[in-house]
Amino acid sequence: MSLSDEGKKRVEAELDFLKANHVTNLRVLAAAEGKGPINGKMTVEPAYQVTKGQFNDSLLAGLDYLLVEMGKRNMKAVLFLSNNWEWSGGFLQYLNWANILPDSIMRRTLTWDENRDWVSKFYSSKDCDEAYRKQVARIVGRTNSITGKAYKDDPTIFSWELANEPRPMRPAAIPAYLEWIKNSADFIKGLDTNHMVTSGCEGRMGVETIEVFESMHRITSIDYATIHIWPKNWGWFKDTAISASINKVVESSTSYINEHVLICEKMRKPLVIEEFGMPRDGHVYNTTATVDLRNQYYASIFNLCAESAKAKGIIGGYNFWAFGGIGKPSGKTEYFTKGDDLLGDPPQEEQGLNSVFSSDETTWSLIKKFDYATHK
Repeated sequence: MSLSDEGKKRVEAELDFLKANHVTNLRVLAAAEGKGPINGKMTVEPAYQVTKGQFNDSLLAGLDYLLVEMGKRNMKAVLFLSNNWEWSGGFLQYLNWANILPDSIMRRTLTWDENRDWVSKFYSSKDCDEAYRKQVARIVGRTNSITGKAYKDDPTIFSWELANEPRPMRPAAIPAYLEWIKNSADFIKGLDTNHMVTSGCEGRMGVETIEVFESMHRITSIDYATIHIWPKNWGWFKDTAISASINKVVESSTSYINEHVLICEKMRKPLVIEEFGMPRDGHVYNTTATVDLRNQYYASIFNLCAESAKAKGIIGGYNFWAFGGIGKPSGKTEYFTKGDDLLGDPPQEEQGLNSVFSSDETTWSLIKKFDYATHK
């Protein structure tokens, strides 16, 4: 698929803005699977793997272009290759293609327990694994259509990530989950020995226990560990009560980071805090709403990372979630509909929920102040 001139201009403008504000590492979805709705929600479109084994290779011209433009600006990309969650198709779509998850169930809204039960089956399915590997092999083995350079030789790619937030979902699935992590990482290393591989996991909160986190990141072909932090999703504050709970949010996040730092120090592997986010003050989505509490939260994590960098500690970097750039929520509906601006918030979440927009000047001042590279 060829990129429109308008799309190219936005990519270039957004990258220029990020570079000027000292953001040099971007975490990017490499491909989506299938078509929505899945779990009662629309999905990212268009998909790369449209139906099982059928790939729209022309779609990756957009990824080629992004990598070229990032390379011009000396930026790096972490490319995640699938998703635990339905907003890009992900594991539920693979289960559907494997005739494990019926279409009638996949399309409707699942309860949390139903979602856990179904996704947990992904790791023990040979059919799912084969379909996942076909997609991975095509992306990792791709040659950039603009430069003629193989992805495996492209220094703009920082690392390959198995998936966004892969979770066992049920304790009974942990053995199959750990085997899948190892086999998938080994598979990618067999295709590309030049780049790092990581899991994309959230840490203890996503994988049941800290012991599982340690086991999966001790795997030789996993080069560094990741954690994500979601105070709202994890119940550290409720509804709009961010202000009343901000101290708890900061304390809980700090404790969570330090818990994983200790494990990574023991393993002697870097830790990247690759997702953390917070709604705007009052939990509203309008870009004019203040972000004082988000800034306070960000600053607490930036401070911790700066201290680690100065001490040559184990924290290797951080990525906030998510970048909304020059886009704006439509205001017509809370959730994405076709024709709306593309933001950092995926379609199953309220648009503007966690996005940092280019107009959030106070947040960008913080980001520049705590430029990780300056603290090494």
